[in-house]
Amino acid sequence: MKRQKVLLILSNCATFVKKDYDILSKNFDVRHIHWTNKKFYVFLLRLIKGILWADVSFSWFANYHAFWAVRLSKVFRKKSIVVIGGYEVAKVPEINYGAMLNARLVPIVKYVLDKADIIITVDDGLKKDAIENAGVSGENITTVPTGYDSDVFKPKGIKEDLIISVSTGNNWDRIRLKGVDTFVKSAKFMKDTKFIIIGIKGDALKKLQDIASPNVVFIDRIPQEALVPYYQKAKVYCQLSMREGLPNALCEAMLCECVPVGTDVQGVRTAIGDAGFYVPYSDPKDTAEAINMAMNSDKGKDARERIKNMFPIERREKELVQMIKEVLQSE
Repeated sequence: MKRQKVLLILSNCATFVKKDYDILSKNFDVRHIHWTNKKFYVFLLRLIKGILWADVSFSWFANYHAFWAVRLSKVFRKKSIVVIGGYEVAKVPEINYGAMLNARLVPIVKYVLDKADIIITVDDGLKKDAIENAGVSGENITTVPTGYDSDVFKPKGIKEDLIISVSTGNNWDRIRLKGVDTFVKSAKFMKDTKFIIIGIKGDALKKLQDIASPNVVFIDRIPQEALVPYYQKAKVYCQLSMREGLPNALCEAMLCECVPVGTDVQGVRTAIGDAGFYVPYSDPKDTAEAINMAMNSDKGKDARERIKNMFPIERREKELVQMIKEVLQSE
């Protein structure tokens, strides 16, 4: 039987994007194109050729590459699907975060949200943001959570008195968005406990090091497989963000039986549910108190079961495949 053809258009090779590539390749005939604005016309020619070949275009993130993918899909009467990550529909002026604050990006994102056959979000909160901040109807928006492999992320050995958080970024606005400054400051209230933050670089790292107490350890960005031993050792994982979609590292850590401590926002609550502890955003003292409670709790197994049951990789695969097949059957 001839397999349906999917053209994947991506701007980066993040782990969650690679997972979708694997899912799509397992079930469809897939080709992929990387976005680059340095050789735009080369990209555009490859995109035209790809869309003529494909039955449906599948773009990760509603940026310029998705704009052209959706637009050309319309021209050539092909279906289009776009996954949004969160930044595209965000509007946080306090830290100058979100495409909805960028006059050049606003019409690009709105076009994608309006014209794509399907917009996929990883959390319902992002659909709400799209409707409120971008002013779209949201009729074509559906939520399909990212999925996690409980055979890869699993507990091992005895937990240590270790608190961890994982985040990428090299500027202070990103640090504030992810609450990493709160994580570092909360360590001052627990000087006998080791805190590890993984993934921060550049000027942001230097600034965090200046305010950190001696019990905070900074580790450079590492591959996902290298994160697993840290999840397995740590008793507590912190996700102290101002806003989130569905945080990958939080879900991975919970599968490894880390007790989660997080802010009560969007996808953080979706992940944690009643399997962890909540803190106000940007409150180091309350965060330290919640971490203490988490260290003395037995919620680790509950955390693992929640992610294992709610967000298995099999669910992502089933829903993506079904969605693509249905859109291709529609007129």
